[in-house]
Amino acid sequence: MTPLLIPPAVRNRLKSLRLTARNAVNLQGLGLHHSRSRGAGLEFAQYRAYERGDEPRTIDWKLYARSDRFFVRESERESPLAVWLLVDASASMSQTDVATPANPRLDAAKSLAASIAELALQQGDRFGFIGLSDAGLKLLAAGTGARQRDRLALDLHALKPAGNFPNLAQLTPLWDRIGAHDLVVIISDFFDPAVLDLAARLAGARREVLGIEVLTADERDFPFRGGYRFRDPETGEELLGDGTALRTEYLARFAEARAERHARLDHLGIRHAALFTDEPLDTPLRRLFGSQSAAEYR
Repeated sequence: MTPLLIPPAVRNRLKSLRLTARNAVNLQGLGLHHSRSRGAGLEFAQYRAYERGDEPRTIDWKLYARSDRFFVRESERESPLAVWLLVDASASMSQTDVATPANPRLDAAKSLAASIAELALQQGDRFGFIGLSDAGLKLLAAGTGARQRDRLALDLHALKPAGNFPNLAQLTPLWDRIGAHDLVVIISDFFDPAVLDLAARLAGARREVLGIEVLTADERDFPFRGGYRFRDPETGEELLGDGTALRTEYLARFAEARAERHARLDHLGIRHAALFTDEPLDTPLRRLFGSQSAAEYR
């Protein structure tokens, strides 16, 4: 059975969140932003066949009476915003906690991506997806609606951790897809410096960039005792050592590395939040998109 990407309790809490983007605010001057979608707006755009999940109020009942088939009226609404979900799918995202060996951090990253897409869908915004690994990029062009959500769910379920983070040459498709006023959310463990380099390049090109750092509880707490073999899933490099003896130095270096990453993100003007795998899934979303965060852009 395919696991749910968004747990029911989290889906319910998403209703209180709103996507915010500085670029959209500056362009529109109307609070958060308008949405660009084909939906129930004022200016008619086209008819399309009814799909499961469409709101009944969008059905053209007069056309149904003539054709005995359901069609939905679509309208165009103006907005500069598309949300791009960039999910790190390199091998380091396969890391798990000892207590939950069947749940790699990539699963949490997928659920975060699906949750942000749900927020975009609620607002009528477009959303696209790019899975990042040098084993091959997975790209879903930006779109909206229930069908786009289904496409994203299929791509996320199929995403597997493999290889290293892609180099700049392999990231060329991003520059053709991500527009000047799009919102980019990078979901990663941020261990590879190339992730920060990508964030810096996007921010330097005046894209609105957000970062969500996904880390395991074991990386935060280092609960290991006795002899352990620690292995880097990307390089294969191994370290043999006693967990108790290594803990103090490890925690200090881990905190220092995170502080350096956060300082660089802050310098670039990139909002960021973290999720540890033993925390509620929407923890970083509430920090980035909760009412207090939204108020900063009004």
